[in-house]
Amino acid sequence: MTRITLTLAAATITLMTHAVYGANARQQEDNMKIVMEFYDQAINQKDFEAASKYLGPVYIQHNQNAADGREGLKGFIRYLRDEFPGAHSVIKRVFVDGDYVILHVHSVRVRGTRGTAIVDIFRLKDSKIVEHWDVHEDILEKAANANGMF
Repeated sequence: MTRITLTLAAATITLMTHAVYGANARQQEDNMKIVMEFYDQAINQKDFEAASKYLGPVYIQHNQNAADGREGLKGFIRYLRDEFPGAHSVIKRVFVDGDYVILHVHSVRVRGTRGTAIVDIFRLKDSKIVEHWDVHEDILEKAANANGMF
């Protein structure tokens, strides 16, 4: 009897683990898609209206050069559109950890320049982007090593 109970308990735990992991993996994949679509709409297309559908009711901005909230993002996108209409960013890597999506990006604001390496971190809640951090570093002509930024 005890052996049967233990076997049933182990099977139940295994099935629950697979169900939770499967749901978690699907949510992480959805989070990745949400952030990548948002990034393209906001940064490459410079279209706040299209990008805003991915935002939660609150949008917390940690970039020191951008104002907080939805209106801050709207102003930043307007700035990009006005000052750098040809700017384009390429996502090189994506990392997902639960509700966090991290992008490793090559951003070129002015064509013909080396651009900037950026790490953008997004936090999602209920499948909406609610928080953003970023760090960036200019790509140098002569680096101290030959490894490159990407």
